[in-house]
Amino acid sequence: MPTVLRTGPYRFFFVSLDYHEPPHIHVRREKRVAKFWLDPVALQKAGRFSRHELDAIARLVEEHREHFLESWYEFFGD
Repeated sequence: MPTVLRTGPYRFFFVSLDYHEPPHIHVRREKRVAKFWLDPVALQKAGRFSRHELDAIARLVEEHREHFLESWYEFFGD
């Protein structure tokens, strides 16, 4: 599970078995894990995060979207 970004309490990462899915990013904080699609950015799985925290995470995903997409294609190929 390659880590793409660490910021604050969050670790953003890919799961190598997800190559067959559209580009997305997982985010973990402690025992919580959410999943966001990247094109367009949309919450796919809330992973027990609060709505308030998911909104903050979504802003981080938007902010780093291009980096996440570049990293996705670099890791999984075109």
